[in-house]
Amino acid sequence: MNWYWIVVIFLLAAQIFYVLGVDSLAVKTMVDLKQGHLFVTSNILILICMVAAETWLRLNKNYHKQAVVSCGFIVSYLFYFVIEPFVDGAQMTLMMSIMVALVYFDRKLLYSLGIFSMIFYAAVYFGMERIFLHKPLLEFLMVEGVFIVFVVMAQGVIIRAHDARDSLEQLAKSEQGLMVERAISDKLLKIDALTGLYNHKTFHEYLDSLLEQCESNGLRLQLALFDIDNFKCVNDMYGHWVGDLVLKEVAAKLGGMIGLNDFAARYGGEEFAVIFTDQSFQEAYDTVEEMRTNIAGMEHSYAGGKPITVSIGLCNYQLGDGKELLFRKTDHALYAAKRSGKNAVVTAEVTTGDDHFLSYA
Repeated sequence: MNWYWIVVIFLLAAQIFYVLGVDSLAVKTMVDLKQGHLFVTSNILILICMVAAETWLRLNKNYHKQAVVSCGFIVSYLFYFVIEPFVDGAQMTLMMSIMVALVYFDRKLLYSLGIFSMIFYAAVYFGMERIFLHKPLLEFLMVEGVFIVFVVMAQGVIIRAHDARDSLEQLAKSEQGLMVERAISDKLLKIDALTGLYNHKTFHEYLDSLLEQCESNGLRLQLALFDIDNFKCVNDMYGHWVGDLVLKEVAAKLGGMIGLNDFAARYGGEEFAVIFTDQSFQEAYDTVEEMRTNIAGMEHSYAGGKPITVSIGLCNYQLGDGKELLFRKTDHALYAAKRSGKNAVVTAEVTTGDDHFLSYA
């Protein structure tokens, strides 16, 4: 509707300049009246039509296209009635209603408006212009020909627009496909294929980033290393495929029990690593102990129904330790858990520069 308003304002301004240049409103109209009441009435009807269409579009959510099309059709003929006595080729204003189809890129609407406009103009010509203004038949045929040419040209524009849209959609789909493939490839590089947890390389990349946050922003961090007890015996006794099942189930248990801000990875072989962030050491310990208990309570019918347990070393990161010392302390805690009888959680603390281990299980 904004373009309609621009055209209407331009037309009214042109008329004002015209009226200021003559002595009165006694202008010649289509019905050859001596007064300008038809001239004024047409302009009033244009404004009424515009206001009605604008009000409909603002207050009613239905039939927006129909309101715009109807307004364009009525206004275009009122324009024609106003300017036809003064401008040669005023019939071009009648094309404005057909241009609405270009706005919506709707071929059915274009054909409908084109056919209706040709029929309606024929009625105007034979009912008014030929009788009152004695316009030649050739002018009517030329206007109808312009309607046909305009519809054909508009159809070409719409077809080209649809082709461009299809090309853009195919390009967008191709880009989306590439993004999906890239995301899958990136995921495959980061994920351990067997367990679905992050792999060793991604774990170290993530830990390096978190340790920087610890040193610069005081982020709290705990590292836990898990080792499946007697895993070699499981492989030797039941086969590697059973060992793989055990790894998958333990990994699923770990992944399902960590928080959104935590990170679980398969560190290597039967070892797993979990990084806890933004929680107290006691909260991390409670979570690790719950993990140990739940893993021990899992049933493994394919492994003779025997429980599978894990030994766990847990260390709270101290500012200034760095990754190497953090791992050394956590490894020591893990091996202490192994030596203490397995199926245990051992935490590491530092006192007077030496590693001191406390077993809680």
